Amino acid sequence: MKQGLLIDMDGVIYSGEELIFGADRFINNLIKQDIPFAFMTNNSQRTSLEVRRKLKGLGIKVEDKHVYTSAMATGKFLADQSPAGTAYVLGEGGLLSSLHENGITLVNTDPEFVVLGEGRNFTLEMVQRAVDMILAGAKFITTNRDPSPKKPGWNNLGIAATTAMIEEATGRKAFVTGKPSPVMMRSARKFLGLETSETTVIGDTMETDIQGGVQMGYKTILVLSGISSKDRLSHYAFKPDLIASSVDEIEFPLSWW
Repeated sequence: MKQGLLIDMDGVIYSGEELIFGADRFINNLIKQDIPFAFMTNNSQRTSLEVRRKLKGLGIKVEDKHVYTSAMATGKFLADQSPAGTAYVLGEGGLLSSLHENGITLVNTDPEFVVLGEGRNFTLEMVQRAVDMILAGAKFITTNRDPSPKKPGWNNLGIAATTAMIEEATGRKAFVTGKPSPVMMRSARKFLGLETSETTVIGDTMETDIQGGVQMGYKTILVLSGISSKDRLSHYAFKPDLIASSVDEIEFPLSWW
């Protein structure tokens, strides 16, 4: 039986623009041992190429087969729901590319879907147009509900805040395609060609990576190099299969392999 990994990025491989100690060695070890893996990110702005360039700048060289984004999950989901469908998009690069690659036509009037992703280039006027489209019957999709870090000087409002604004204005809840949604957790596994029993998720956030993995029946590893702290784990009704200070501590083969 083969085994593979779905690995979060921010807080696991890097923090902001800084490589987390040992993460490059960890990834090089996976490649050397031919262990299937994919970086699984909720960020829908970046294309696969842009993700790879960021990693390369940190000393980690990977291929397209190693990157899976919420934009990719969203494009596949819409194509499955409505082949050759139409969408009005509040988002940027990676999301626009993925929808196009999956045969979704981007329109400015009468869309089947309104799709929200990260971005700083859309205006309140565009948000109002999206609200009108949803009130007229368009289905509301958001690539994730990641919160703002709530830090002074942060240059992105945060997709959770934008989603909440549109939900309040329309009275309609968004359907979420990114982590911890089963949509992304399942499609990322299939992207790697793995079965449920062959999949392990590595993440730093209990509410997204670990919760999503637990709900899908995957094994999970929580690293404490990002958001979650060990003293708060008792607050959750679920738990990871393994806890490590960072990926540098993880040894293969894992005990359940």
